[in-house]
Amino acid sequence: MQLPKAGTIEIAPSVLSADFANLASEIKQVEQAGVKIIHLDVMDGHFVPNITFGPPIVAKLRKYSTLVFDTHLMITDPEKYAPRFVEAGANHITFHIEVVNKPERLIKELHNMGVTAGICLNPETPVDDIKKVAPLCDMVLVMTVHPGFGGQAFMPDAAEKIKAIRSIVGPAVRVEVDGGIDPETTPVVVSYGADTLVAGNAIFGESDRLAAIEAIRTAAK
Repeated sequence: MQLPKAGTIEIAPSVLSADFANLASEIKQVEQAGVKIIHLDVMDGHFVPNITFGPPIVAKLRKYSTLVFDTHLMITDPEKYAPRFVEAGANHITFHIEVVNKPERLIKELHNMGVTAGICLNPETPVDDIKKVAPLCDMVLVMTVHPGFGGQAFMPDAAEKIKAIRSIVGPAVRVEVDGGIDPETTPVVVSYGADTLVAGNAIFGESDRLAAIEAIRTAAK
């Protein structure tokens, strides 16, 4: 289970908006829609004002799904906890540039652990902060909301960063976007160069998850 190579548009449903009492069945539903990636938002209550789950939950979910676990560490100490998420079954680890002093070293360590690695920047963080490290990644994540809670409004100014990041990394690195992604915002971010679309409320907030995913997929064409 590896992150798909760049060049295809992929939808990554975010379980942040799913029913936490039935996560396994929620993931199974979206898996039926043909998605290859599930987005796991890990929050520690320090880096972001919310708490979600840790490695034990990832390990339990791993038993029920063969999807790529795209694990977004919104935590203050990703160097310490990333190995635990890899051991639990994460296939891809994204960490925030805002909290890591030596991102190149962590990326190398993640690759040595056999998983793909990504860097993320918050809406206020300039693209220059990841300019050197972005080409070393397998995916770069652009936040188009302030991280912490689902259902927030899309931030157009933050989405503009996708253009600059795509020009930095070229076609071989995935550019992921997270925050307010739905059928209306999808054409915008895809036109900027995003190829990995994290959608939470737009999928799990709908009763027909398959139709919701298809609506985003159609909008991306």
